[in-house]
Amino acid sequence: MDWYYYIALAAIISQLLFLFQTYNNYRYAVRKYSKERSWYRPRTVLIVPCKGLDAAFEQNITSFFNQEYDNYLLWFVVGAESDPAYSELCRLKNQLSQSSKAQDVQVFVAGKSQTCSQKNHNLLYCYQRIDNDIDVMAFADSDICVQSNWLSHLVYPLRKLKYGAASGYRWYVPKRNNPASLALSAMNAKVAQLLGNTRFNQAWGGSMAIRVNVFRKLGLDKIWPKSLSDDLSLSVAVKKAGMVVAFVPACLAASHEVTTWRQLFEFVRRQFIITRFSAPKTWLFGLFSGLYSVLGIWAAAGLTIYAWAIGHENLLLFTAVPAVFFVSQLIRAILRQRMAGKLLEQERHKMRAARAADILGFWLWSILMLILIISSAFGRTICWRGIRYKLLGPNEIIVEGPRA
Repeated sequence: MDWYYYIALAAIISQLLFLFQTYNNYRYAVRKYSKERSWYRPRTVLIVPCKGLDAAFEQNITSFFNQEYDNYLLWFVVGAESDPAYSELCRLKNQLSQSSKAQDVQVFVAGKSQTCSQKNHNLLYCYQRIDNDIDVMAFADSDICVQSNWLSHLVYPLRKLKYGAASGYRWYVPKRNNPASLALSAMNAKVAQLLGNTRFNQAWGGSMAIRVNVFRKLGLDKIWPKSLSDDLSLSVAVKKAGMVVAFVPACLAASHEVTTWRQLFEFVRRQFIITRFSAPKTWLFGLFSGLYSVLGIWAAAGLTIYAWAIGHENLLLFTAVPAVFFVSQLIRAILRQRMAGKLLEQERHKMRAARAADILGFWLWSILMLILIISSAFGRTICWRGIRYKLLGPNEIIVEGPRA
């Protein structure tokens, strides 16, 4: 047999194995998300860093007050009192504290960061104020809306020592079905689909939890003061210690957003640049898998056309490669949208356009994502929440100040 026969066969088998893993992730998510997680309730502080007013800010913040969890503290933190979020958080605290099960509600002002991201600075400010009776720290971003059982699900895996951290993930629900918002939802969905019952999970800072003793054991109180990313640095530390990040399907959280093409490019490229410096192996995996997905369809399709043109004897083999890649990626798009429909059932009617855009345009979003990954290979300066940072290494950044 010729050499290209083995390459084609390897490509087909690898694509089918990837599809099998995706199906396993899907089964894991739909099997786990609806189970009750009510008996494990360690004393937990939920820390929510805020900067500015996100879309649906009041709805999102209210969801943190409404947790069905009897043993938690709810702390919000901003960088300055001049932040628009500060006055809104104080108002919501006065309005909602009495009806919340949170035993303590605080709105902290952390001040300006000098050596790390403002988010890490805010989180560490709260960490330094926890009492010895706190067992777990949970973190959430202000741009997600969570269900009332979110916190109980999030901390539940931490009862097992093998789990260094537990994490949910976001699912973008477009507030307006413009093309850029649909593209953002579809590209984010491709990443969400990679999470499951696997050692390769990455934590997401918008919905994650860690035991306080593990946080200290991993030295994150020493790492975060020098780093930009909270979640990627945590994930790297957890894996170095031989532990696992648990993905919690019930903690898939809706993020109601609308974006423009310019905002989309800036956001996605920034995320990949942060990944390139904070977790280079993860960035390389993203680059390789992006190239593989795109070339597996389009380069193989070009070779198939050429084989047909010259009347090659192995036309069936040449045709099989792009066909398998195309069908496999289509099925994966259908599976991830079915998963989101089950896990976020109350949002299902809002996701119809995004669901159709992902399933019909999966091939287009793969090309767009690859372009953005390649673009992130260049440059080391980013702007995040109005602040410019220069990345020098995983745990070395320069805070350049407000965006000009």
